[in-house]
Amino acid sequence: MSTIMEQARRGESNRLFKKAAEREGVTERFLVDGIAAGRIVLPHNPAHDALPAAIGEGLSVKVNANIGTSRDMPDLEGEIAKLDMAVKYGADAVMDLSTGGDIDDIRKRLLARCPVMMGSVPIYEVGLTAARKNAVVEMTEDDMFKGIEMHAKDGMDFMTVHCGITMETVRWIKKSDRMMDVVSRGGSFLTAWILHNEEENPLYRNFDYLLELAKKYEFTLSLGDGFRPGCVHDASDQAQISELMTLGHLVKRAREAGVQAMVEGPGHMRMNEIAANMKIQKTLCDHAPFYTLGPLVTDIAPGYDHITAAIGGAIAAANGADFLCFVTPAEHLSLPDIDDVKEGVIASKIAAHAADLTRGIGQERDDAMAKARKELDWPAMYDVCIDEEKARRYRARGCTEEKDGCSMCGDVCAVKIVNQYLIKEGDIYDPSKDKNEC
Repeated sequence: MSTIMEQARRGESNRLFKKAAEREGVTERFLVDGIAAGRIVLPHNPAHDALPAAIGEGLSVKVNANIGTSRDMPDLEGEIAKLDMAVKYGADAVMDLSTGGDIDDIRKRLLARCPVMMGSVPIYEVGLTAARKNAVVEMTEDDMFKGIEMHAKDGMDFMTVHCGITMETVRWIKKSDRMMDVVSRGGSFLTAWILHNEEENPLYRNFDYLLELAKKYEFTLSLGDGFRPGCVHDASDQAQISELMTLGHLVKRAREAGVQAMVEGPGHMRMNEIAANMKIQKTLCDHAPFYTLGPLVTDIAPGYDHITAAIGGAIAAANGADFLCFVTPAEHLSLPDIDDVKEGVIASKIAAHAADLTRGIGQERDDAMAKARKELDWPAMYDVCIDEEKARRYRARGCTEEKDGCSMCGDVCAVKIVNQYLIKEGDIYDPSKDKNEC
């Protein structure tokens, strides 16, 4: 059976291409050409059959939300609630990163409920299973590939695989002046495995077999950044860039095999480095879709890292990143709760939309808000805003006697005053048509 990329290269049309193109407001030909070139991916495992969504050049920036249990908080129902919350506020994808409870059952139940594309990091479960028996470094090559195949059979649309951590790239960590060394969980598993066993990373050494699995089950490779910087001090160093160079070669091999691949990126990074990093990635990886965690632009904001990540994410996406992984206020502190998930998704959606505007996408939504504000049409404002519930709550908590203003300006509302006196050509202001709500 042909893969999605192989079908695109033959110029075929199918329901996935049509639906994804329609959602994006682009032609099916534009989408198919992008997939054929590897500059767009359409993660879609037939065993899951989620709503098709494409990621890459010329498309809207997508947002992923991470959910999943932990050892201390293994409750599945809480994760189901987070999944529903993430989808409600516009997450284009969800990743299950569960490490507590019955991980296999949790994955299957979340997949069954998730209407959008879903991803996972199989090495988490493999490493944890090995650790419970003895140690993470005792996992075998067979364990790793069996874990990937199990997630594929269950229906994961994309999987993070840390193939760029090699014996050569690990040497850069040993030589580096990094403060945080390795902060990626999967990256730490494989770094420790290489150092302990003095062998090459099986995911790199047997990359061809990984491609066979991806073709068989139709899942997209998300080439993980195991050496992403975990603090701004470590950004753009040799370890990060050497791994990225390796990933660029693996992107080429994936394309030759007809397998879709995207590349993951930093991490923590100063604002002035972000644009250059996006260009380096697009150059080294031949414009493969880029999936970033943030970047977080400062390290001093625990409890507010959804904001530090949204700042970096907006800059990254405006300069070429295609897929933003959300960060919640609980980052670096605890497993996020449902409210943290909401805040994280919204912050990333704002960043993604801000970047979309620089791509000429989504302006009509901002214009609709401007028109509603000009007319002091509160219901119309609520309809177009990203979080209607919060907007209504804030307005209600301080309504003034002047129903068409807000409690900050009241009867000296700038919009109201100018509306009363400024008449443009062909435009007559009629106060009786105001749609006010208090």
